[in-house]
Amino acid sequence: MIVRDTEIDGLKIIDIEPLRDNRGFFARSFCRDEFLKHNLEYEIAQCNISRNLHKGTLRGMHYQLPPHEEVKMVRCVQGAIFDVAIDLRKDSVTYLQWRGFELRADNHRMLYVPKGCAHGYQTLEDNTTVSYMVTESYHPESERAVRWNDSLINITWPLSAPVLSDKDNRHPDFVP
Repeated sequence: MIVRDTEIDGLKIIDIEPLRDNRGFFARSFCRDEFLKHNLEYEIAQCNISRNLHKGTLRGMHYQLPPHEEVKMVRCVQGAIFDVAIDLRKDSVTYLQWRGFELRADNHRMLYVPKGCAHGYQTLEDNTTVSYMVTESYHPESERAVRWNDSLINITWPLSAPVLSDKDNRHPDFVP
């Protein structure tokens, strides 16, 4: 596994190191020892899968408040997504900044989203499936979100006219 820093502290890109032969390849997609080596949280409380029928589907920008903050480890296993994290940690030098990355089934890339960051994505293809592991169980009373088109954050999504749930469309403006 190759773990790379991004411009946001704690937000990591994790790439596989495939061992190829005439059958295809083998690679570790998760390794506790590698996570420990890079000081990453690794204790998984829940694994989720999201099936998205339509290109342009947007899910996000979700997070959980303390004491139920969570790390997310996100991978696209079919199709492609534009995956986004927003730094909501008030003591961070990148507070209120966002970064987006293309995750595709064919690049096997994972985004490690630290606690204190909101997360969401937009599908770039029809029939896209996203798998993600989280370090905390879902607690509806701690769930919060930033609206996908909040003018303070100003995320540049790749596709206009996203397909949204009513819930994601109703999130309020973020108040710092």
